[in-house]
Amino acid sequence: MDLQILEHRVRVLSLARRGLWLYTHPLLKLLLLPRRSRCKFFSLTETPEDYTIMLDEEGFKELPSSEFMQVVDSTWLVLNVLSNGRSSTSSQAIGVTKIAKSVIAPLAEHNVSVLMLSTYQTDFILVREKDLPVVIHTLAGEFDIYKEVNGESIPVNCDDVSNGFLKPKHAASPTVHPVQSPQNRFCILTVAPDTLPAIATMLIDVLFYSHSPPKEAAPGSQDLDSIRFFAFSLIEGYISIVMDAETQKKFPSDLLLTSSSGELWRMVRIGGQPLGFDECGIVAQIAEPLADADISAYYISTFNFDHALVPEEGIDSIIELLQKRQESSS
Repeated sequence: MDLQILEHRVRVLSLARRGLWLYTHPLLKLLLLPRRSRCKFFSLTETPEDYTIMLDEEGFKELPSSEFMQVVDSTWLVLNVLSNGRSSTSSQAIGVTKIAKSVIAPLAEHNVSVLMLSTYQTDFILVREKDLPVVIHTLAGEFDIYKEVNGESIPVNCDDVSNGFLKPKHAASPTVHPVQSPQNRFCILTVAPDTLPAIATMLIDVLFYSHSPPKEAAPGSQDLDSIRFFAFSLIEGYISIVMDAETQKKFPSDLLLTSSSGELWRMVRIGGQPLGFDECGIVAQIAEPLADADISAYYISTFNFDHALVPEEGIDSIIELLQKRQESSS
């Protein structure tokens, strides 16, 4: 398999609900008018706590600084694992559990913190720019590594990166975080870019107006009978949307594309308190046991918590599996 280091240099930030009004104009531009922006990597995820945004430096320039925005200090680089040679994000998603052993676990063992963003098309792994030498050194034995430069894939000379490289200390055993599963059923969808205008008004309604007046949720305090969660990404021209099945009913069914099976997904929400960005192994503690059980999953990291989407029919056994892991580590 190939590991691609994409050109995007990404910032990660949180927007407070009460400050959304200040960002509506630039967000609409990034969501619906990609030709008006030079941004090529944009993801917006709404959770009960806030809105998490991951976007490249061009997109970041569109957002004004304010008291409502918290930005992670680090710049993040985007990795993409491809099983069928070097190609764009149009290739089939591999799934976070398929890269658990080859990517996620080794990086955790070498003290590299990662964020995950699964989309309809593929799975992106975000690592801090400063950690790139460790990433390359760690994964070079498993992958052919390429770096995207001006749209072309250039082989990475691992010997150059390893010259003078100091092997990092292995991470201490990570905290095993509690998991919860809200009752919502979720859909993972895509939209053809040329049909985006046809769902624009509904997207605006769902993201900006379909909830009660702004009220900050205390982290970890939301009612988990159901959860407000909506994720939209527009990355290199490809659109991916995650929404619950009730929200999907608001959209024209002929415009939202999903797998032929029409599979529904349940959520595993990771963390009792905000997770932060320095701890290593959070993704691994979910991805590895799911990989061992041969269970597919999508994974979306946000500013406060992480979220795995797993097949609906297996949710009870999955929660039992993860809770046993938590008990055995305590």
